[in-house]
Amino acid sequence: MYYVVRYSGPFGFIKPWTAVRDSKTFSQQFLTPSIIEGIKQKLEVNSILRHRLKYSSISIQQEQTQTRGWEKKTKTKEMVRNLSILERGVMVAPELYLAFENKEDAEKASKQHICLCRNEDVLLPDVDIQKMEESEFNTLIGFELHFEENEKSFLVGFNRFDNSKPMYGWLEITGKPVLGL
Repeated sequence: MYYVVRYSGPFGFIKPWTAVRDSKTFSQQFLTPSIIEGIKQKLEVNSILRHRLKYSSISIQQEQTQTRGWEKKTKTKEMVRNLSILERGVMVAPELYLAFENKEDAEKASKQHICLCRNEDVLLPDVDIQKMEESEFNTLIGFELHFEENEKSFLVGFNRFDNSKPMYGWLEITGKPVLGL
């Protein structure tokens, strides 16, 4: 039996581990083991068994950034940091379902907000906790990365909570997880 909490918010961005400072980056559509671990630690729960993520669309948003280094302008005798514009493909109206092993963890989680990866990606919980069999959870629409290595697995990054060990998983897509507006 799963105890499921649904989170939703206006937008969300999950930076792919392969994107360093790409001029255009689309949000990753799944949560990695280290993202789930970070959410688990933030919620102070024992475990998160499963997750499903869906969203309405992708919105391209621009972000102004400064370079790390400084440039010396000898004529004007000043130091400047150059600016650049990055484009982010941000998820609109993401919905995240988190499945917990016990009611206590679900209740604790249902009273807290979470962030996907950036502090501005706040998702708020529904008040109601849904009780579901595993088979019912399997029918929820969304993207879910299963944290295991097999013939369908691919590298999804390096775990910041476990000595930067490589993380592998395989993606399950149920239904139509990009809902459209």
